Parts: sequence; structure tokens; C-alpha cells
Amino acid sequence: MPLPAPSICVFCGSRDGVRPSYGQAAEAMGHAIAGAGWRLVYGAGDVGLMGRVARSAQAAGGDTFGVIPVHLFDLEVGKRDLSTFIVTENMHERKKVMYMNSDAIVVMPGGAGSLDEFFEVLTWRQLGLHEKPIYLLNIDDYWDPLTGLVDHVIDQGFAESSMTGFYKSVPSVDVLMADLRAALS
Repeated sequence: MPLPAPSICVFCGSRDGVRPSYGQAAEAMGHAIAGAGWRLVYGAGDVGLMGRVARSAQAAGGDTFGVIPVHLFDLEVGKRDLSTFIVTENMHERKKVMYMNSDAIVVMPGGAGSLDEFFEVLTWRQLGLHEKPIYLLNIDDYWDPLTGLVDHVIDQGFAESSMTGFYKSVPSVDVLMADLRAALS
């Protein structure tokens, strides 16, 4: 019996951001996940980068798994036409359901929510609770300040240098997909 197709969790902004390249990357990400025959796991919103990645995956015939907390249903315009649509009670439960239903995590440009999601899965990895690959999709160097902050935390003695090995920063969807294929095979 064949193994189920991998599921890729994409954390990203509920806004488009200021650069068109962010939206282009979100659309390319959804298309690439679907094109690989993988499932998209994401925040179930139909706005910003979230909406773009989901609509692109759907347009390419992909399987979509969305998770949204009840208090964000209206604000993030809960996308009900997904393959799987789950409403949770709170943000923590949302992250847990997304994480539990994925084989790899991708963090695209986003705001405080995306940072929270990154640091939660990074902390779980640091504590040895999982070994799932974590990627920062560093479109137009968006995440450079974040990787600089992680380096600072290490330099100041608040984390081991091994922390930088728990995630990988990649510059494009093409590089990300090649790495994911290798990591998930």
C-alpha cells in the first residue's frame, strides 16, 4: 500500500504585503504543492497570501486542508470550499492541528502571527518534540532580520548554535521544492 502524499504546512500573512513578489511567491507555492501531488495545510483564510496560496493550489487541482479559529472566521474570510475545513476554538489549537497534519513547515512572509507560528514550531524542534523540516521562504530577503535575530540570540548565549540547523532559509519556491523533494523522499 503506497504511503499518503506529503502534507506541507504553509504559514503566511493574511495580507499581501507591499511587494508584488510576495503574492507571486504565494501563488507559485500553491501551484507547486498541488503540482507535486502534495496536500496544502494552511490557515483557511481567503485573504492576503493565505488566500493566494490556497486559490492557486485549488486551481492546480490540489488537496487543501484549512484550519481557522472561530474568532478569525470573519476577519480572515474563512474559505469553506477547501477539501478539508476545520474551525478551532483558539489560535493554539489551530497551530497544533496544522502542525499535526503536516510533514514539513514553510513560513512565507507574514506578520506577528507568522512569527508566532515559526517560533512555536522552532521551539518544539529545539525541545526534541519533532524532526519535521522547517523552511523560511525568504522572498526578497524578507526574513533576513529574523535570521539575524536568531544569530543574536545564539551570540548572546540564550540558545545553542544548533538552533540554526533546525530551519533552512531558501530564496525561492523552486529551491524550496527541490529541497522538500529531497527531505520528504
